[in-house]
Amino acid sequence: MAEDLIDYELDGEAPDDIEPIQGEPELYEHFRTVVDKGQAPVRIDKYLFERIVNASRNRIQMAADNGFVMANGKPVKSSYKVKPLDVLTVMMDRPRYENDIIPEDIPLNIVYEDDDLMVINKPAGLVVHPGCGNYHGTLVNAIAWHLRDVPTYNPNDPQVGLVHRIDKDTSGLLVVAKTPDAKTSLGLQFYNKTTKREYNALVWGIVEQDEGTITGNIGRNPRDRMQMAVMSDPEQGKHAVTHYQVLERLGYVTLVKCVLETGRTHQIRVHMKHIGHTLFNDERYGGHEILKGTHFSKYKQFVNNCFEICPRQALHAKTLGFVHPRTGEEMFFTSELPEDMTCLLERWRTYISNRE
Repeated sequence: MAEDLIDYELDGEAPDDIEPIQGEPELYEHFRTVVDKGQAPVRIDKYLFERIVNASRNRIQMAADNGFVMANGKPVKSSYKVKPLDVLTVMMDRPRYENDIIPEDIPLNIVYEDDDLMVINKPAGLVVHPGCGNYHGTLVNAIAWHLRDVPTYNPNDPQVGLVHRIDKDTSGLLVVAKTPDAKTSLGLQFYNKTTKREYNALVWGIVEQDEGTITGNIGRNPRDRMQMAVMSDPEQGKHAVTHYQVLERLGYVTLVKCVLETGRTHQIRVHMKHIGHTLFNDERYGGHEILKGTHFSKYKQFVNNCFEICPRQALHAKTLGFVHPRTGEEMFFTSELPEDMTCLLERWRTYISNRE
């Protein structure tokens, strides 16, 4: 279940950063265990998943496929059945990063806080969780500083902390659990799809239907490892559903509300591109190009100015609703659009008004 709630990482490496062994590079031990004498045969990926903190089974399988999971010093596949007294190791071609969360004095916009949880309005540009290349200056480091005097909160304990994530360049609301009970309760709500999450997004093109639903499994794009994509094979990827509704039509762009039924990596960005409406200025998915409009130089200059006003994908996690883990009260939070998106929309409104 944890893998559906957060894409946990093995020793702080970002997904798909495991590279195949070429030649005989130096390997570094990241995990070691000896199988108990009475252990019954079980797949090694299952065995390690139950013993490595914060590692998803999928990540362990990827490591095995690339020759980094070993039994008694020899690489084995994820289907290998462990035997009593096997020495199991996870080796990587990079040193282990000791990814203890260090409290850092970074300002937080706290919308709500009590003894069980916090709701934070994250600005665009702030990385949520330490990972490959971003070990400091993250939202998690800021939370650790804010709660540094709370004796029951340990930022390195996976039983507390972030319950879900949003992308670095997406702004908006996140909930943080301050106790293990709160994280279990909130995690189950996300897993059972009972939370309420609404996003506002500015997308390229005229969205013809006033509302609709996008359903399509999302997985790693086989042609670009930095992207996610809707899978053509229904057996691949993870089930994902996004509901959308048009809020405002602004000529060559459309403001939409997106309601998440599931929470997959880049879900809104991928689903909207899938139906032909890439998010405005979403560089990773091609939205930083002029995808709709005229060829006039004046229009091109206008759009480039819009890119400068909102230098990231125009996506904001506007509302968040859940049941309080202790009181059972229904909680609902709304955050206003940040200044960059507000200014962007005003520019498009002015452009449309002048054109008419």
